[in-house]
Amino acid sequence: MRDIFFILFLAGFLGAGLKRPFLLVLVYCYVDIVAPQKLSYYLVNAIPISLICFLFAVAGWLLADDKRDTRVSGRQILLLLLLVYCGLTTAQAAFPVEALVKWDWVWKALLWAMFLPLTLRTRLRIESLVLIMVLSVASIAISGGIKTVLSGGGYGVLQLLLNENYGLYEGSIMSTVGIAVIPIIVWLYQHGTVFPKSRLTLLFTAGLIFSCLLLPIGTQARTGLVCAAVLGVLMLRTVRYRFLYLGLGGALALVAIPFLPASFTDRMGTIQNYQADRSASTRIAVWQWTWDYAKDHPFGGGFDAYRANRISYETHDVVGSENSATVESARVVDQARAYHSSYFEMLGEQGYPGFVLWLLLHVSGIWQMERLRSRYRKTEDPDKRWIAPLATALENGQIVYMIGSLFVGIAFQSFIYMMLALQMGLYTYIRRKERESEWRPLMGQPSTLAGPATP
Repeated sequence: MRDIFFILFLAGFLGAGLKRPFLLVLVYCYVDIVAPQKLSYYLVNAIPISLICFLFAVAGWLLADDKRDTRVSGRQILLLLLLVYCGLTTAQAAFPVEALVKWDWVWKALLWAMFLPLTLRTRLRIESLVLIMVLSVASIAISGGIKTVLSGGGYGVLQLLLNENYGLYEGSIMSTVGIAVIPIIVWLYQHGTVFPKSRLTLLFTAGLIFSCLLLPIGTQARTGLVCAAVLGVLMLRTVRYRFLYLGLGGALALVAIPFLPASFTDRMGTIQNYQADRSASTRIAVWQWTWDYAKDHPFGGGFDAYRANRISYETHDVVGSENSATVESARVVDQARAYHSSYFEMLGEQGYPGFVLWLLLHVSGIWQMERLRSRYRKTEDPDKRWIAPLATALENGQIVYMIGSLFVGIAFQSFIYMMLALQMGLYTYIRRKERESEWRPLMGQPSTLAGPATP
């Protein structure tokens, strides 16, 4: 039954795309995020649905879409340089077979991120992409939220729609993305035109945000808890009543603590003492190894270079009650441990050049969104009031990702590159409108914003 639903849904989506080529772009975004081919038992899984949708999207744009407004941004050039450099390191990888496996999906994520901004030439298209990204994440987040409420979840226990670490279906990754997408969800409710404000959209928005906040609890991913705290601080810039916001946030946290599963509070407590937690100790040892590895291999070791590591670290566990507690130390030796950090992932695999390109790509995105926010946050034109909030939402989401990626190896996660492509599309669209029609973020001049009078 599930397979039939996926086939009918995709067939209808693709059929509509034959008349509206941009819908084919949205189809691929949905497939890349939700991965229906992985959720299918047989029918959809038996065909290369991702490749088919990719080819349809590109062909639809090349053959039928209007390309008069197409612009290429500097960040797309950065993506191209990163793609070429990753190809070079893959050709010289320390583990060539394993590197090719990762390269097989990394180049697609980078290429799609370069292509996607070319199609975002109107506000409706930008909003449509936001909507598809949010609803695709919602299909996973709502499932995780419901299961958390019913079972409490657990580290490595909570099963999302897919019972394997693929794409967003890994606990720490989904927790990071779920928190990062919350500002975009809020923007969609406040400024979306496809589904205007109503009680129903408010109810869905509140439920979806609640589901996203439940993900760190259900997956018991400490990264998600850190991301939620960072987002809470970032939102201080935009909330109207800051002291009320802080008070309500603190009260909500205090009320929620007694209802949290004991396993969750125990796991979050290990944040204070990393030496008592083998996972945290492993990460620090791997990071130290990667730093030394980059000194010997400044151009990186290619994808999956972490397989060369052999690490040794010491753990300290407190045994016994408070009155008779003793500390037991143990020396642990391990090898081929993953980076558990996007920063060290880039440093170890792509060396200093790749790390600089990747960091520049993200930092320039935050800078561009801050520029748009500053230019349009006080505009009096109702047709432009959506710009600054969207730029702020994308900026906050990216900052949350940058913090979360300190502890998760998601340097090439495709959803994040879609968000970067959305930033590029928004920035080039606004800059193009400013150049072509003298569209300016005028403030406090309603009479001039209305344009020339019509007879």
